[in-house]
Parts: sequence; structure tokens; C-alpha cells
Amino acid sequence: MPEVSAPVKGTRPEGAVTEADASKKVREMFTRIAPRYDLLNHLLSLQLDRLWRARAAKHLRPILSRPDALVLDLCCGTGDLAFSLARSGKARIVGADFAHTMLVRAKAKNAALIAAATEHIATPVPFFEADAMRLPFADGSFDLVATAFGFRNLSNYEAGLREIQRVLKPGGTIAILEFTEPPDGLLGDLYRWYFCKVLPKIGGIISGDSAAYSYLPKSVARFFRPPELASLMTAVGYQSVDYRVWTLGTVALHTAIRPR
Repeated sequence: MPEVSAPVKGTRPEGAVTEADASKKVREMFTRIAPRYDLLNHLLSLQLDRLWRARAAKHLRPILSRPDALVLDLCCGTGDLAFSLARSGKARIVGADFAHTMLVRAKAKNAALIAAATEHIATPVPFFEADAMRLPFADGSFDLVATAFGFRNLSNYEAGLREIQRVLKPGGTIAILEFTEPPDGLLGDLYRWYFCKVLPKIGGIISGDSAAYSYLPKSVARFFRPPELASLMTAVGYQSVDYRVWTLGTVALHTAIRPR
């Protein structure tokens, strides 16, 4: 996959020049693919997306086990991370996303899980329509802000980190689960072949939106490698910045703490 020479400041879907362009195009894209979003997530990740979210929730269990903790699933999409977090403890979970069609599906899934009484989700998870750059929450609201495969789509990464920092309580935790690229070699080459050649074709056929699934590998290629994102988090002012890479270097969980 070709390197991108422009500075990595935020996502830039094809044709987007400004941050406003990028945000608009990303919202439109997720609005279009919402009906097949869950199916494609599970299919194209070979069901590993479920494992990654559950593993992230397990890592965050010390916070999730506290009944007094308030947790935000940012860029929540159809709510899968929110539900994984809710299953992992007694904390109160809130979801936020800027794509209305995604939130409609999240609320429907939440109602179905509660009705089935099999997911240990006793009360509905509140979902809010909100821009990650301008969250409708007061300063110092959350003990944990977590996001899975959504942070990469922000139009300005530094601004996103600062807004998350604003709504975190002093001592609160940020957790970013994102795709990354494995190192060069046989496994890395195989991953890139699948991610750049196979995934966009299958995703485009099933979703009916080839642009959305050609955007996915390009957005991952343009995004930070784990040490680079860790460096930006440190520069923004987070402490105890750490990351762990899973599944042969294809995803990474980044964590840090807002200073007290």
C-alpha cells in the first residue's frame, strides 16, 4: 500500500479537503452502509471484531466493575462496544455517534438484548447523536471514554483527543481500539493483500457501496502506527500512555489517563 506523504492530522476520504468536508463525507458514508454494517463487520473480520471488543472490555474491567463509574462509548456505531462494556461490569454505559442511522440500529439491538434477557444488560444503554469534536457533556463527566474502530474516522485527531480529555474526570481513562498494520513479511503481506484487495470487493458487493469499503484500507494506511499515536497522546497531555498489539499486529488497544 502506498505511503501517504501528507501529515496525519485527521481522516480525509477521497475528495475531502477541509475538516468539514471529511466529517460530512464520513457521516454520509456510515449513513449509507448502516443496514449491512454489523453483517460486514463480523464477516470481513472473520468474527474477530467480537473477540477484540471483549478483550478490550476485559482489560478495562477494573473501571467497569465499579457501580459508580460512568463510561462513554464514543463513535459507538451500532453499539457493539457499549454492549461488551455493559456485560463486563456494573458501570453505567453511554453511547454517542454522529450517524443517526447507526444509532437507530443500536437502540433496536439494545431493546432486543434486554427482551431476550441473555446478555446481562438490565437497563437500556442511552445513545446520543453527537459530534466527537463537540460532545454535549460537561467537563469531567466520565471515568472512562472508550472507542472501537471509530477514532480513525475523526477529521482532526489532536482535537478529538483534547475533547475526550475535556469530558474525562481527572484520573479518568481513555481507551482507543484501532486497526493497525503488521510489519513487513509474509503475514504482513498476506494481511495487506486481504485488506486492500479482497475486503473492499466483498464489502462493496454486499453493502452496495464500493466507496465505503475502499475507504477502509486507505484510512488504516493513513492512520498512526501505535508508537505515533502514543506520542500524540503524550503531547496532548495524557499520562501513563500505553498500547498493546493483538492478532499478529493487526489491531492495537491504546490506553492513557487524564492527569489529576
